[in-house]
Amino acid sequence: MPTPNPENLEVATFGAGCFWCTEAVMQRLPGVASVESGYMGGGVDNPTYQEVCTGQTGHAEVIQVKFDPDIIRYDQLLDVFWKMHDPTTLNRQGADVGTQYRSAIFTHSDEQAEIAQKSKAVAQEKIDDLIVTEITPAEKFYVAEGYHQDYYDNNKSAGYCRFVILPKLDKLGLDNE
Repeated sequence: MPTPNPENLEVATFGAGCFWCTEAVMQRLPGVASVESGYMGGGVDNPTYQEVCTGQTGHAEVIQVKFDPDIIRYDQLLDVFWKMHDPTTLNRQGADVGTQYRSAIFTHSDEQAEIAQKSKAVAQEKIDDLIVTEITPAEKFYVAEGYHQDYYDNNKSAGYCRFVILPKLDKLGLDNE
C-alpha cells in the first residue's frame, strides 16, 4: 500500500452517524494518513461529548480525514461516504438518533463543495429515497476526547464494535484486523 506524503495532504470532514464507525472505515483506506474524531457545525465553543449528546449544541459527530490526493482523491472518499451510512435518514443512523448523528459533508474549499454537490447528485440517482445530507463550509473542528480516538481499534471486543462497526467494515470489504 502506498504511503501518504505528509507534504501533500488535504483535509476532508464528514458526519455519517457515530464517529466511531466513520473513523474505523476511513482509517482503512489507502492514501488516508490520519483520521480524527471530533465535533463540527454547532454554536458552542469547546463542546464535550456529554454536551453534544444532548443535541442542544448543534454539533455533529464528525471525522476529520487527512489524505494524499495522489493516492485517494476526494471524490473517492465521497464514494465511500455514501456507502458507509444511510444518507436518507434525517438526524439518525440506525439506533443513534439526534442532530449530532446527521449526515453532513463539511467542505474545505470551493472545489470540494463542487465535487461534493456532484457526488450527491450521482448518489441520488442510485437511491430511491431523498438524500438529506447537508453540504456546508467547514467550521471550527473540535477534537473529541481521547477515548473516542481509534475507538474500534482499541475496543474490538465491545458490543458496539462487534455488532455495528464490524458488519459495516465487512460490508465495505475493508480489512478489519
